[in-house]
Amino acid sequence: MKLDDFDYHLPHELIAQLPLRERTASRLLHLDGPTGALRDLKFTDIVELIAPHDVLILNDTRVIKARLMGRKKSGGKLELLVERVLGPNEALVQMRASHAPREGSTLVVAEVFEATVLERRGQFFKVRFEASEDVFSLLDHHGAVPLPPYIEHAAVPDDEVRYQTVYARAPGAVAAPTAGLHFDQALLEQVRLRGTIIAHVTLHVGAGTFQPVRESDLAAHEMHGEWYTVPQSTVDAISTARKRGGSVVAVGTTTLRALESSGAAQIEAGTGETKLFILPGYEFHTVDRLITNFHLPKSTLLMLVSAFGGMSNIRSAYAHAIANRYRFFSYGDAMLIERAGAE
Repeated sequence: MKLDDFDYHLPHELIAQLPLRERTASRLLHLDGPTGALRDLKFTDIVELIAPHDVLILNDTRVIKARLMGRKKSGGKLELLVERVLGPNEALVQMRASHAPREGSTLVVAEVFEATVLERRGQFFKVRFEASEDVFSLLDHHGAVPLPPYIEHAAVPDDEVRYQTVYARAPGAVAAPTAGLHFDQALLEQVRLRGTIIAHVTLHVGAGTFQPVRESDLAAHEMHGEWYTVPQSTVDAISTARKRGGSVVAVGTTTLRALESSGAAQIEAGTGETKLFILPGYEFHTVDRLITNFHLPKSTLLMLVSAFGGMSNIRSAYAHAIANRYRFFSYGDAMLIERAGAE
């Protein structure tokens, strides 16, 4: 399977630069995977589309202010993007600089504190922040929300609220699980009052989600690792829904990857690192229905939804969405995809 199999042309003006005034005001394109049928709906219709005997699973990761500005002691400017917090004072970071800093060198961050470069790990650097505050506190006080590169404005205070789900709990993500941005507490309460079980997983979305796929032969592509947790309560909720004849509805590709990484024949509770790369031909074990946004051309997320909804179906759905002026990417509109059979 080749990278060009997942390309499409998107008019620039369809890339949503700002969120809508109301979280729930987005449009919803419903794709029936088995038939390929499409329906244009409002996101609030999701209340009726999720059955009372289903289980709705959310990714409760919380986006951290992972972008920091700094400089070398020599004066060269650099930008740090925290990929993963490793401990109270250590983190794995990406750096943008004219010349990569050497191991052992000292950086000045936000003109407030220093950081020591401990080692290089491929495209990442392990650093130690030399401050009395822990990493999360330093980021909260001195960092900025790491908006995706296709959003062209610098992060503003409103992004700190809107580039975060209303149920975010566990800090550690550098990108939002954007399918969840369409829910507010009132909509979730409507779903709950219908009898639907609502459960959670945690997958800390890494900076790798912004990286392009560089291998034309997809068999050679390796995913960045991301940490996830599937609690026993969620495993139990899935079991209950199955016994009731219900479906497992994943809110977002990150939720799907956490669930599909948690066991093949049978889902199991636990914590681990996933590098699961889902392409057409993948056999899904847990998730039946997927709520997701529209994804970038040639991205691993587009490959995942093509595996879930069927390649030809997704091509048709994206063409329909472009023709009907849907809004794309993180602050854009949503899809509900019913899982297709094997192509």
